[in-house]
Amino acid sequence: MKATIDREATADPQPMAERLAALERMSATQLRRRYAEVFGEESRSRNRQWLFRRIAWRMQFDAEGSFAQRADEQAREIARQYASDADIRYRPPKAPPPVKASEPVVTMRVVADRDDRLPPPGSVIVRLFKGSEHRVTVMPTGFEYGGGHYKSLSAVAHAITGSHWNGMLFFGLSSRKKEGSAT
Repeated sequence: MKATIDREATADPQPMAERLAALERMSATQLRRRYAEVFGEESRSRNRQWLFRRIAWRMQFDAEGSFAQRADEQAREIARQYASDADIRYRPPKAPPPVKASEPVVTMRVVADRDDRLPPPGSVIVRLFKGSEHRVTVMPTGFEYGGGHYKSLSAVAHAITGSHWNGMLFFGLSSRKKEGSAT
């Protein structure tokens, strides 16, 4: 069970704005003493602004309660108002409802759009690097190089050079600057 704060018992007759203004006028030493009163322990901080914010927060919390508490109370009140509505669910259904036999079911393979800069599957990309010719075959699901299958041109470029490269740049399929762009 959650502890609730009796706002009537903890309410200070002095308005919150006045209490905060008085707090703002205190020195760091006075704020440390006030912190010990409010929190029941000494503060390790001597930062005046931090002490002010923490004490102000606690004063407002004691007077108003926490946001979570108020939100919880509000949600429970709304739930009480709509308790007679039988369509309220606390959890979603575990599976989608079954498809009726009379409804047509369409299944198809979804193919992701290929990058326009890539040649069509079956094409061979040739790159001369450090005196060796490297041939990469474009496949429908990636690239083939040296008997291995790679998901990206960047992975192939890494296998060839041993360092990270943008595959499109390495194989000359893209330039660093787009034509017509500003410098």
